[in-house]
Amino acid sequence: MTMDFNRTVLVTGGSGFIGSHLVCALVNKHPEWRIINLDNLDYCCSPRSLESIEDKANYTFIRGDVCNPRLLNHIFNTEHIDVIFHLAAKTHVESSFQSPSSFQLVNIDGTRVLLGAAHQARHQPQRFIYVSTDEVYGASLDKVFDENNSVRPNNPYSATKAAAEYLVRSYWDKYKFPIIITRSNNIYGPRQYTEKVIPRFLTLLQMNKKCAFLLLLEKGTVGEIYNVGTSCEIPIMQLARQLVKMVKNVPDSEVNNWLEFVPDRPRVDLRYPITCEKLQQLGWRAEVSWAEGIRQTVKWYQENPGFWSEAVEDQGQIRSKLEEVTKT
Repeated sequence: MTMDFNRTVLVTGGSGFIGSHLVCALVNKHPEWRIINLDNLDYCCSPRSLESIEDKANYTFIRGDVCNPRLLNHIFNTEHIDVIFHLAAKTHVESSFQSPSSFQLVNIDGTRVLLGAAHQARHQPQRFIYVSTDEVYGASLDKVFDENNSVRPNNPYSATKAAAEYLVRSYWDKYKFPIIITRSNNIYGPRQYTEKVIPRFLTLLQMNKKCAFLLLLEKGTVGEIYNVGTSCEIPIMQLARQLVKMVKNVPDSEVNNWLEFVPDRPRVDLRYPITCEKLQQLGWRAEVSWAEGIRQTVKWYQENPGFWSEAVEDQGQIRSKLEEVTKT
């Protein structure tokens, strides 16, 4: 039995942290839409993130690489894609200093291949939403960035995201291809891979409102950039102390016993303050307060201690199966 869907949405990187939350929201909120998740299941993806929707009739998973033009052209010429959310990227700043070429390949070349495939498709997409980062602005001591500020990325990761933004904007300037760019603050929550700061701390220690992306799909103006974030700002030491107190339930006098200072990343950025008035004018507000959000996040990591260790085992099994297939 086939179902008729009135819109087809492609999410690249839909098995990652932000992507999996977006895919679940799309699948559950819009049963009348077909949601395709294109992901190559890199180390920071857990197939378990999408267990709740993998059997839904409106969900399709394609394992593949955004840098593969033959695959991308095939998808766009056979699937009638209406909307693209492009999240597939390498995102870890420290890693970008160690292997900048891999960041350039995925973040810049992957975006180029995806744009080319989407633009040449016989069925023209209605929206191409590129999910970027506030890190493209560079760090600031006192200046708050809005969408009109110039970009000044200062690490290989943010440099590749800024370069990809210019590629995306060029398709609007030359072809009026209907793009929207988002620049998000640091995002936290359940299922985030353990290299990122909050789950890393937690692992060592042992929204009915619209998602911003869906609101921008509905009300965002093509060709525009939107900052996505909140006014909540917390220094890294304060965050560490807060997590120690929540997880270990110790008095202030004992918090330092649980802190260990490590060498900084090659360049530690001071702040990325952004203003989100443009997005708020469309009706978006952060629904969950910092206090409640961090409480829920801590609770999830405490209740799911094996989620990422098991995910690493899952990855190993997937790789070994692929190797068996390629040998036969």
